[in-house]
Amino acid sequence: MHKFILMLFLAVTALSCGTDSDAGDFVVGSDYLAVGNKVILIDTVTVEMSTINFDSLITSSQNRILIGNYEDPIFGKVKSNSYFQLAGTSYVLNSSGSDTETTNYVFDSISMILKYDNHYYGDTTKVQTFNIHRLTQKVKPNTDDKSFYNNSALTYSDESLGTISYKPRPIEKDSINIKMSDAFGAALFQKLKKREITDFDSFNEYLKGLVLVPVTSNSASVIGFHIETSKVRLYYSKYQADTEEVPFILDFTITDASKQFNAISSDKTGTLLENLPNSSSKLSSALTNRQGFIQSGSGVACRIDFPNIKQLKKIATNGAIVDAKILLRPVSNTYSEKYPLADSLKIYIGDNLNRLSGSLLNSAGKTVYGILNKKSDEFNENIGYTIPIGTFLQKEMLKNTDSRSSLVLTLPSISKAVDRIVLGDQKNLNNKIQLKIYYISY
Repeated sequence: MHKFILMLFLAVTALSCGTDSDAGDFVVGSDYLAVGNKVILIDTVTVEMSTINFDSLITSSQNRILIGNYEDPIFGKVKSNSYFQLAGTSYVLNSSGSDTETTNYVFDSISMILKYDNHYYGDTTKVQTFNIHRLTQKVKPNTDDKSFYNNSALTYSDESLGTISYKPRPIEKDSINIKMSDAFGAALFQKLKKREITDFDSFNEYLKGLVLVPVTSNSASVIGFHIETSKVRLYYSKYQADTEEVPFILDFTITDASKQFNAISSDKTGTLLENLPNSSSKLSSALTNRQGFIQSGSGVACRIDFPNIKQLKKIATNGAIVDAKILLRPVSNTYSEKYPLADSLKIYIGDNLNRLSGSLLNSAGKTVYGILNKKSDEFNENIGYTIPIGTFLQKEMLKNTDSRSSLVLTLPSISKAVDRIVLGDQKNLNNKIQLKIYYISY
């Protein structure tokens, strides 16, 4: 009976796939199976790969300041500016209650303190430079969903309020300290001292926010900082004749994560992705050296299609896909210590226009991820992401309409990082996709 099914399957010329009759016994828990039933292993079903580009990604409320730039040999020039609104922990200078006491306070300095959150991408041995600028418009989104996106931008002053050139040490060090303009700090101090700033509203009218802008003249890295513990710190002291000055501080922090966002851009000029189409189209891997691409931050994602999956219904009157796994291999020499592989892939269900309907789920309704196998052999043939897709393919096979769904592969940190992956397609010479489908008639 199994040989008959196998021969019938091979006769379906439109299927464009092959089988492996050496599947042996395959025991699964399924409504379709009795324990010990034999199954057909199908391992050459056509898999199409392409690269797509989302219009925009929400980057506000991600709890990360992402700042820097680097030139990626595959994805081009990557850059992230970070915008945010500040609020004071207090708007009153230290006082025992006397209004005349504040006359003895003097401004000392002002600095921005950024706390590393251990995220980095690119070459941290290179010097990174960025400037602090003052926003000239408030941090208010123009969208109905009250969000900011990777392509959002706010106007800011050309004048730099502070600059730093440093070699990032996100693991070894706690923070960086950027000295800010004395003129800016002294003016803010006087507003507080004269009680012209007394609450958040008056403060926000005076200082609408700040933006961190990297200098792009050299390729370096993109670094993540905590928003909860980063701050602008005003230093002042109490002057008393013939006595040592008493120092004080006043902190201004990011108290509303929705008023902080990262503007992440990618200039793909001269790369394989230079002609990446708009969000409703796709760029076939046949045009990109048999590769598919994923990049967080810029909205680049990899799409997987199974154009002939419905043909499996012709194998038998009553049949089912009881299990299926796809192995996606990263292309050799596209990852390194500088560009490490992510531990997992996030998978969504998409339609022909790349509109997402939800996450990939298993038969129990649990979210499915692509998990990285890091165990390498001599030729790195075993390194790849394994995704169980049996439930998805079974639904696709049984559809009564001409519509087809695709798998859209992204990274879990899609909205707050710039990490990336390059995957080989089914015809890639050394890092091709491997799909195994277990099918049974009943």
